[in-house]
Amino acid sequence: LIDEFLRHASRKRDKYKIVENRTFPLFSNLSKLVLVGVAIYGVILVWDVNTQAWLASAGIAGLAISFAAKDTLSNLFAGVFIIADAPYRIGDYIVLKDIGTRGEVTSIGLRSTRIVTRDDIEITVPNAVIGGAQIINQTAGPSPKMRIRVPVGVAYETDAEQLRGILMEVAAADSFVCDDPEPRVRFRAFGASSLDFELLVWVNDPEDRGRAVDSLLDAVLTRLRVENIEIPYPKRDLYLKEQPSA
Repeated sequence: LIDEFLRHASRKRDKYKIVENRTFPLFSNLSKLVLVGVAIYGVILVWDVNTQAWLASAGIAGLAISFAAKDTLSNLFAGVFIIADAPYRIGDYIVLKDIGTRGEVTSIGLRSTRIVTRDDIEITVPNAVIGGAQIINQTAGPSPKMRIRVPVGVAYETDAEQLRGILMEVAAADSFVCDDPEPRVRFRAFGASSLDFELLVWVNDPEDRGRAVDSLLDAVLTRLRVENIEIPYPKRDLYLKEQPSA
């Protein structure tokens, strides 16, 4: 009966958002454990068994187990909340800001979550660590697309409108850049040695971020050199107040 109810709830996603196919085993096992515990308690009450000694022994054993398995229990409870709350799913690209890890989620367990980075390295993160960390899910949201920012600094003598046109042409010619939303160019600041612009483009998947930035930077550098637009570097002027004597 429990399994049938949970299957019905998993099919009614509009009403029961927590119960899904991936959380079905968790809720099924927890429900059966609760059912068995209630049944045992009912049998004890019916037979009028003296449970004081058992309860005392169970309390001492539970206290010892809780101290010995403190980290394991912490990860277990955090895993339950992660599965129920679903801040990320398998296949999502997430960034754990507090520990500086970014990658694709490949497994979500009760004790830990496994993430494969762009270096093809699998990282196993305890759920207790993830439960207390700030999670940035780059795949979630209305669309899997991701916006990337490419900073561009040019000399003060540069024509701003000409630069805008060049950057828009570079974005339009790049295969990683989406047409919708369309690319944008923003003038951000008067820098110490440059006019600071930013090229804003969208890519179809967070996985394409690194390749898109590489392609755009290479194309921007090539075009600026063709157009004889200077990419400045810090410069200093030295003034001599008086000529030193011989």
